[in-house]
Amino acid sequence: MAGRKTEFRVNVGTSSILMIFVILCLVSFATLSIVSSNADWRLSRKVAERTSAYYGACNDAYSALAQLDASLQEIYLDAGDEASYFEAAGQSRELLFPLSDMQALQVNLEILHPSQGEGFYRITCWQVILTQEPEYNNSFNVLP
Repeated sequence: MAGRKTEFRVNVGTSSILMIFVILCLVSFATLSIVSSNADWRLSRKVAERTSAYYGACNDAYSALAQLDASLQEIYLDAGDEASYFEAAGQSRELLFPLSDMQALQVNLEILHPSQGEGFYRITCWQVILTQEPEYNNSFNVLP
């Protein structure tokens, strides 16, 4: 018995179980990567839609500011003095440009007299605001 070598034998069942385990791991990782990439794609699509809506509202705001410049210039040319200018133009303006059904771009302006050398208005606020409160779906039942 001293001259015999012991051999290590791998049974067919052990290699089959190992192969099934490896295949299950690969299928699990493939499923996780598909789910993750789908979620990333949906998120990037929402971000792209939100970004294009924001810049569309910014373009509308700049167009409205250009029209306001022209109308304030006409008011300035027609007004005789500073008091009549502010009476016709007002002291401030608030402009809203919709982004979605729940958000809008708010632009607040302070009307200036051109003799101050700063133009016809000063932008005091340029921000995205909520136009209505979001509705939360509370699916938890709370006992009284």
